[in-house]
Amino acid sequence: MIEWLKQVTEKESRLIVGLMSGTSLDGIDAALVRVTGTGLRSKAELIHFESYPFEDRIRERLKELCTIDRSDVATVCSVNFELGHRFAEAVLETVRRAGRSMEEVDLISSHGQTVWHIPEKLEERPEDVRSTLQIGDLSVIAKETGKPVVGDYRTADMAVGGQGAPLTPYADVILFQDERIGRVVQNIGGIGNCAAIPAGGRPEQVIAFDTGPGNMLIDQAVYVLSEGAATYDANGDWAARGTVDSGTLSEMMAHPYFSMKPVKTTGREMFGKPYAAEWLARMKERGLAPEDIVATFTAFTAETIARGYKDFVLPQYPIGEVIISGGGAHNRTLLSMLGERLPGIKVLTSDGLGVSSDAKEAVAFALFGNNFLFGEPNNLPAATGAASPTVMGKLAMP
Repeated sequence: MIEWLKQVTEKESRLIVGLMSGTSLDGIDAALVRVTGTGLRSKAELIHFESYPFEDRIRERLKELCTIDRSDVATVCSVNFELGHRFAEAVLETVRRAGRSMEEVDLISSHGQTVWHIPEKLEERPEDVRSTLQIGDLSVIAKETGKPVVGDYRTADMAVGGQGAPLTPYADVILFQDERIGRVVQNIGGIGNCAAIPAGGRPEQVIAFDTGPGNMLIDQAVYVLSEGAATYDANGDWAARGTVDSGTLSEMMAHPYFSMKPVKTTGREMFGKPYAAEWLARMKERGLAPEDIVATFTAFTAETIARGYKDFVLPQYPIGEVIISGGGAHNRTLLSMLGERLPGIKVLTSDGLGVSSDAKEAVAFALFGNNFLFGEPNNLPAATGAASPTVMGKLAMP
C-alpha cells in the first residue's frame, strides 16, 4: 500500500472515479475526473459522466431503510452489500463507456448511500448519540474493481464536532469562488444544500447549510399521485399546471427547522416518506387537485431556499448569482418560482459556468478522494460546524 500511495501522489494528475448516491434515491452518479494539485488549489477536469437509475424495487427498499418503523438490521446488512455491487458495476461501466481501462484509474471515491443521519441529539430519543450511516460497502467495491476505494467521509467530520454535512461546499469553493461576484451555490437533490461564497472571500467566510427538502417531497408526491407511473416531475410540467395553495404552504413553512440558525443539516429522517404522506393526506382532504399538490410541494422547496438566503445569507453580504446544480436544475417551474422570490439576483445552472449540474457532486467526491491521498483536510468547518479541519475518509484496498 505504501508503494502504491507513493506512486500515485508523485503523478502530475490522478484519474479518479467519484461516486454519488443522494437522498433523492434516484440512482448512482459516476464521474471520471482528472484531478491536478491538491487542497483548495485543486483543478478538476470531468472526463466522462454517467447516471444509473435505480429501479422501483431498490428505490422503494431504500425508502423503507430510511424509515425507522419499517427498517430492520437484516435489510440494512443485505442492502449494504447490494449497493457495493452496484457501485462497482457503475465504476466498471463508466470507465468502459469513457473508452478507458481500469488500469488507468488511480482511485475510486464513494459517498455511499445515507440511510440515517443524527447530526444533533434529539429530545424524543435521548439514548441516541450523534452519528451517521452510509452504506455501499467499500471493500466490495475495491475487490470487484481491483482499485483502492476511499469512502465513509461524514464520520470523520462528526468525530471532530461537525454535523457531517453539507460536505460539497468545500468543492464549491474550488469550483465557483469569484473575486468580483458573491455567489450562492445551491444543490437541489433529495435535500437542498447551499454554500454562500462572498466575492473574493476566504473559506472560513462561507455560510453553508441544508436549506430543507429539495426534490424528495416533489418526487414522492408524483410517485404516489401517478400510482407509480412516474418518479419525478419532468421539467416541472405537472407543477406548472397547478396552483399553489398558500394556506398549506404557510403551514409547512412553520416547521421549526427553517428558523434554526446554521450550522444545520437534515434528511429523510425529518422530511422523508412519512412527512410527505402526512401532507399529501392533508392536501387531499382539502380537495386539492394532483397538479395543485405538486405545485405546492414545489413552491415549498423554492420558499425554503429563498427564506434561508434572506434570513442567514443576505444580512451578511450581497449575492449576485445563485448557481443551481443537482436534479432540481432540470425543474423549470422550480427555478422560476425561486427566481420570483429572489428579485435582483441572477439564477442560473452550473452548466452555464462549465460545471455539469448533474455531475457536480460526483466530481466533488473525486476532489475529496484526491485530498485524502495527500493527507490534506477535505472538510469545511464553516459549513459543518467542525471544531477543526480534518482528513475525511476510510481506505479499502483491492
